[in-house]
Amino acid sequence: MIRLNDIIDRVNSYLYLNDGDVELIKKAYVYSAKVHAGQKRSSGEPYLSHPLEVSGIISEMKLDLSSIITGLLHDTVEDTLATSDEIESLFGKEIAYLVDGVTKISQLPYSSKKERQAESFRKLILATAKDIRVVLIKLADRLHNMRTLEHLSEERQMRIAKETIEIYAPLSHRLGINWVTNDLEDLAFSFINREEFGRLSKLITERKSEWEKHVDDIRTIIESKLMEFDISSEVTGRFKHIYGIYSKMQSQNLEFDNVYDVIAFRIITNSLKECYEALGAVHSSWKPVPGRFKDYIALPKGNGYQSLHTTVIGPFGERMEIQIRTRAMHEIAEYGVASHWTYKEGKLEEGGTYEIYSTLRQLLEWKDIQDPTEYMEAIKGELITNVLYVFTPQGDLRELPTGATPIDFAYSVHTEVGNTCTGAMVNGKLVPLNYQLKTGDTIKIVTSRDRHPSRDWLKFVITSNAKTKIRNWLRNEERTQSEIVGKSICERKFKQHGLDFNKLLKKGELQKSLAELKIKDVKELYLAVGFGKMSVNDLLKRILPSDKMDAPPEKESRIEKIIKTITRSSEGGILVRGYEDVMIRFANCCSPLPGEDILGYITRGKGITIHKDDCPTLHEVDRARRIDVEWDKNFEGLRPVRLMVMCSDRPGVLSDISSSISACDVNIAKAEMHADDVESAMGNFDVIISNLSQLENVMKSIKKVKGVKSVVRSNERERT
Repeated sequence: MIRLNDIIDRVNSYLYLNDGDVELIKKAYVYSAKVHAGQKRSSGEPYLSHPLEVSGIISEMKLDLSSIITGLLHDTVEDTLATSDEIESLFGKEIAYLVDGVTKISQLPYSSKKERQAESFRKLILATAKDIRVVLIKLADRLHNMRTLEHLSEERQMRIAKETIEIYAPLSHRLGINWVTNDLEDLAFSFINREEFGRLSKLITERKSEWEKHVDDIRTIIESKLMEFDISSEVTGRFKHIYGIYSKMQSQNLEFDNVYDVIAFRIITNSLKECYEALGAVHSSWKPVPGRFKDYIALPKGNGYQSLHTTVIGPFGERMEIQIRTRAMHEIAEYGVASHWTYKEGKLEEGGTYEIYSTLRQLLEWKDIQDPTEYMEAIKGELITNVLYVFTPQGDLRELPTGATPIDFAYSVHTEVGNTCTGAMVNGKLVPLNYQLKTGDTIKIVTSRDRHPSRDWLKFVITSNAKTKIRNWLRNEERTQSEIVGKSICERKFKQHGLDFNKLLKKGELQKSLAELKIKDVKELYLAVGFGKMSVNDLLKRILPSDKMDAPPEKESRIEKIIKTITRSSEGGILVRGYEDVMIRFANCCSPLPGEDILGYITRGKGITIHKDDCPTLHEVDRARRIDVEWDKNFEGLRPVRLMVMCSDRPGVLSDISSSISACDVNIAKAEMHADDVESAMGNFDVIISNLSQLENVMKSIKKVKGVKSVVRSNERERT
């Protein structure tokens, strides 16, 4: 465990603390020790070890005094009897705000873990908008939690590791804090895929001494070349971190021995001019690999990263990646946002590069998304790290995720440009709307007031911005139509019983009955009826005597017949809250299994479709069409699931995988395998599963087969 004096010494090396500063740190330490007294972590260590380590990580980021103190206090309000008012009275408003910013939402009652996760993250981002230090302290907290994750249950390990690799590591990357990103990715990977992490760790260990000698030899050669050109610089070699190697293997379908840039070299120069001179020296000494040069100095990444990247055929005939940057650029590359904290006599300088907030601007745009699953999907989509750079016709640079289309670009310009997009021209040529953009493209969007978003666009757009804006337009259009349908049904149904619906509404005679049905206004009534979530009879029963309700009504309209078909026989082990007899079907896009959280989606004329509650299809429909459902605990049926397996292309692999599935007492409905390239193959296996636990056992069994690289549950989307 790090000691308080170690933290003080480290902070003093860049902040020059005075006696009062040191006393304030010690005061925070004593207070934290007092309120956490008697508490222990899952490891058995005193709880105080955690805030100490978090404060130590914050000092590695070289943050200010308030951040260091917040690290010591960050869990006091959440996990002890301490209050925000008490923190403010003892340590001031600024520190109280930082502590509150990193405190998770845990006191309020939420319907699911997903909703709590979404609201806690929403709170974090909103606090970060006012003070960037909030998210930096949160990343330090997450990093230490990941370093001690082995002491938690396997279920919590997997949940926290997935959240880390999907949200916190990409967030750290967005903020440009390279060393934190690498640590978070490796730690999360070690829990998510233990076997592959162990295999790669062993391979790296076996080759490390050989690589280190290779690095020394190459570094000496590069240094001598630069000296010939009279360039003063520092040359270092570094190994790609384990998750970086794994990602490269997955994205390019490579074996470990074929990942050529496990080792990369950095040339740190004293000036911008020397960067390009060093590049010339490197290219004049070794042949550059075509298409492998990137100038991030002229075109910086969104997180402020600047460097020249080139790959050359090195002195021993192997590919060699070289990065060239100034010392100031290197500081930003390693510490990102944290490097913008500049100090003068121990104080943060006024106006210290607040453009850093732009890195989180897009995340703030999603603060009003109410659905927790959609909100977290939007956040994850916004944190995609593989990007390309394109231009507007005016020459403005825009950063988009790899695979983005003209529709994604259109929505990045303006919502209305996206909503009215009718065509696109890339580099002066007309292209289809699903065309995948490339770095350097110049895009001109053609618009028309008569054009509106199409549901088909959701099949190929990839940015959260475009998906959310398209879904919003479609949902608003759907709500408008459903309101019209609901109003028509209400008027017609009341007329069948000799009542004037609009007259009763105007007089306020339906207000009490609507309140009893928990309908807040007439618009909500129209939507509930139009979407098929309630029957007008539920309202009529509250204002008509039972004998009049029993009288045969006039002939039903076609639309009423369609909506009525959703109340048919129930099947599939699903209980629908509020309905006794409902027609059920399962969505092919996510194939939910007993044991998984599920939601229903009302489809006119087809009953209720059951989805996993995090299925992307649900994001495309209005929340009013969703309905609470749950598994019948007595259900013992079987459900089909498709598994996609990536593996080595070797004789007998199909038989071995099939045997591993059969060994779990699971039937295979269909199995197919085809070669992906010379050395790899991909297989699809349709298996019949009884519950989520059985599926997990099957996937674990497949992973043990020799040559299997990955096993994922395939989602073949079909519209419902």
